[in-house]
Amino acid sequence: MTRYRGLTWDHPRGRLALERSAAGLRDASGQSLIEWDVHSLEGFESSSIAELAEKYDVIVLDHPHLGDALANDSLRSIDSLFPAEWLATLSSSSVGPSVRSYTLDGATWALPLDAATQVSARLAGLVPELPATWAEVEELSTRMPVALSLSGPHAFLTFASLCVALGEEPSTVAGTEFISRETGAAALAILARIAARAPHGSAEQNPIALLERMRTERDIAFIPLVYGYVTYSSGDAATAVTFGDAPAVFPEDATQDSSAVPGRRGSTIGGTGIAFSTRSEPSIELLDYARWLMNPITQATYIPDNSGQPSVRDAWLNPAVNKCSGNFYVDTLATIDESWVRPRFEGFTALQSILSAALREAILAMSAAGRADAATSADVLATAGAAVTAQSPSVRACIDIINEQFRTWAPSATGRVNA
Repeated sequence: MTRYRGLTWDHPRGRLALERSAAGLRDASGQSLIEWDVHSLEGFESSSIAELAEKYDVIVLDHPHLGDALANDSLRSIDSLFPAEWLATLSSSSVGPSVRSYTLDGATWALPLDAATQVSARLAGLVPELPATWAEVEELSTRMPVALSLSGPHAFLTFASLCVALGEEPSTVAGTEFISRETGAAALAILARIAARAPHGSAEQNPIALLERMRTERDIAFIPLVYGYVTYSSGDAATAVTFGDAPAVFPEDATQDSSAVPGRRGSTIGGTGIAFSTRSEPSIELLDYARWLMNPITQATYIPDNSGQPSVRDAWLNPAVNKCSGNFYVDTLATIDESWVRPRFEGFTALQSILSAALREAILAMSAAGRADAATSADVLATAGAAVTAQSPSVRACIDIINEQFRTWAPSATGRVNA
């Protein structure tokens, strides 16, 4: 018999450290403490936390689900389980807005086990120098196969991050305009132009599939925004993917004056958090296990040694950790520290799927007329998609639709924001 059931996601980064660390754990009575089940990346991104909380005591979750989880009273607040001083230390010692992303309605609802955000990925043999700006990314796409992460929720996430880079953070408040027409149209046009030259089939691949394709087939040279997976930067240098900061937009290229950081690297934070459901009462042994997982020593040793991706800053700066990961952490730290936290209001994950599908359809439709394939001449490749601009009627119409859907989305009564 096992006392608690846990759920994580089915990738070495998500499961190995948890499964191996739980193997010999026992509670005071000698009973096995916790057993971990897994579900797919797509399940992690879209499954109802309320339904999972009826079956599992501990859930590794994605923070956009918090609004739905709280509306159904599915989770215990972390503040009620751990000392305030320990939580304050954890918050200050984690990278980027890791803890803040799990904070809603004045309480924290998960521990940031894993930190990740959208960063750039390249094959250093094909792209020796990291493109620093979106203008450089566009230019690179006329010479090299550049892919965009557009499957599932990622069209929305890529779009939102580019808006951040252009100088405007999208709204996180339900019932409001998501993004100005000017910024949204500029972002959408850039993505459509790049998509016109992207490798065939890449728009349908999730981040794991894109990185796997990049490493094995090597027909993708660069991805400007994709969630970083340290497992693809480790191992054989000949096949490793090189991760770096996300592209920025220099102030003179931004669409409007704003209080945004000049040259900010637009990126939307992801990662995973450990949450405790209201299905059961967590024991001292279970809470001690969670604290051990978040311990800075564990985060800098056991987690990366077992294919995990830590959230504690000391681990990201650790020379040994970086040596084993091709400097994955130090080379992307600036991006995660500047990353944006997306909405968490009730119903947002469903809305995110709807908006992403609309954006993906628009990006691919607008790029289709000028799409280039592997057999296309260099001259045609260089001009593919060039007719798509921020002033194109189809671009501006799509932004109007996105804003209308965000403004009128039904489950918006809570008005929860990132606080």
